[in-house]
Amino acid sequence: MTILETKALTKIYGSGETAVHALDGVDLRVEKGEFVAVVGTSGSGKSTLLHMLGGLDRPTGGTVTVDGRELSALKDEELTIFRRRKIGFVFQNYNLVPVLNVRENIVLPIQLDGEAPDEEYVGRIIDILGLESKLQNLPNNLSGGQQQRVAIARALAAKPAIVLADEPTGNLDSRTSQDVMGLLKVTGQKFSQTIVMITHNEELAQMADRVIRIEDGRIVVKG
Repeated sequence: MTILETKALTKIYGSGETAVHALDGVDLRVEKGEFVAVVGTSGSGKSTLLHMLGGLDRPTGGTVTVDGRELSALKDEELTIFRRRKIGFVFQNYNLVPVLNVRENIVLPIQLDGEAPDEEYVGRIIDILGLESKLQNLPNNLSGGQQQRVAIARALAAKPAIVLADEPTGNLDSRTSQDVMGLLKVTGQKFSQTIVMITHNEELAQMADRVIRIEDGRIVVKG
């Protein structure tokens, strides 16, 4: 089952001779349960692609469809709600709320939607990510690797259709990076979660099910 698809996706910044084609006709399809890594050098368009897939920015042309919904057809408020319910994000800088403890950060997106967390499901995520003893800690009392584990738990907790990870190991040392990647892969498999990860780290990308390479806004290898 296809959970994510783009067709002729383009993003142009500026106009005329100074126009920058950040994405230039990207066709991409991701199946439910896949773990896909998107690699490319700085300026290749991989971060722009992630922003389009997550509905954080709107394309110049083409379409992005997530779980059967075309994002460009949604109004801003509809898109915000859809993104909160269907797309989980794991950022390089964790983006945790500093005044909330670990548990509060994990369930925050669910509560913002006015829903009650699935306690059994959230408990399993916390257990797998080894966060049981840290639930009352504030983010500034955690290591970088622990903060990234909380970010992964938060992304999974709302049972999104897809998780988008933007350089999730960018601020971590090599050993912690391997640990975080292993946890992403394990949690993805255990919860049948679809993950698309942006990274410049070729070695870590090989841990994914499929590697897609992007250069100059175009996909050159689909894996």
